[in-house]
Amino acid sequence: MSQAGSPKLVGLRFSKVGKIYHFDATNLPELKIGDRVVVETARGWQLGEVIQWVKDDQDVGEGPWKAIDRKATPRDLVLRQDWARKEEQVVELARQKTKELRLSGVKIVVAEFSFDGSRLSILFSNDTEEKIDVKNLRKAVQKYYPASQVELRQIGPRDVAKILEGIGACGLEKRCCSAFLTDFNSISIKMAKEQGISLTPSEITGMCGRLRCCLNYEYELYSKLRKTLPKRNKRVSTPAGEGKVVEVMTLREMVVVDIPEQGRKTFNKDEIQRLDERGRPIENPVSSPEDAETDDEGDEGVSNLNE
Repeated sequence: MSQAGSPKLVGLRFSKVGKIYHFDATNLPELKIGDRVVVETARGWQLGEVIQWVKDDQDVGEGPWKAIDRKATPRDLVLRQDWARKEEQVVELARQKTKELRLSGVKIVVAEFSFDGSRLSILFSNDTEEKIDVKNLRKAVQKYYPASQVELRQIGPRDVAKILEGIGACGLEKRCCSAFLTDFNSISIKMAKEQGISLTPSEITGMCGRLRCCLNYEYELYSKLRKTLPKRNKRVSTPAGEGKVVEVMTLREMVVVDIPEQGRKTFNKDEIQRLDERGRPIENPVSSPEDAETDDEGDEGVSNLNE
């Protein structure tokens, strides 16, 4: 939160759908959304895009914040394009050296030069469970780019899918991670169970081979509503008599109850009363916690550029 005399902060993004990092723009009050600027980060000099001006009541943590060096010039933009073209050449070279060194399981995903070319980051994935030594690969690439400090970073399947883009498992033209997700949240099997989604791998697994990020979108709503409804196989009292819950319609806040000698009937949550094993009413029932099997894999390929 900004106060009198506090720096004026802007949020910058260094890739199309990347995280937002905050920098001090006090000396550049004329900046507008969409402007490109040059800043120094933990990974060297970078070209970022202004995404937002931080509001006075917006909590973005505590600084210190690095100052923006300058607004990018046309020459800066051309220079960045030149480096981008060289990045494609780096990828081809790294893939060739990977084959020569017989680094089984290593897949080169993308290469990234810093704005001034002083650093070259090569991102790769590993299809095996084993840790792979890529020192020789780094040295091989370094010989071709002696003016740049070469580093190799391993990224996870979700990061790979985000970078490569492509059609989503649901059929959307672009995967959520490539379209708008800037962070990867923890996803669990419990989220699918809570929403009544089939646990068939093809139904809950994304193109990255991990649990779909969209399982998290409506989970909070389902979880909130489920707390007000009895679970399947629980005994309840209804206007038509006592019975057992055989189906829960979460979004409609209704349940289907199997009543002896009457069959199945549907009731609103306000029409039922939960019962214990002895048939006594349960006051203020609370859903019992369930163990969650997490598939927690963060955005491994991104670290804090403002450190």
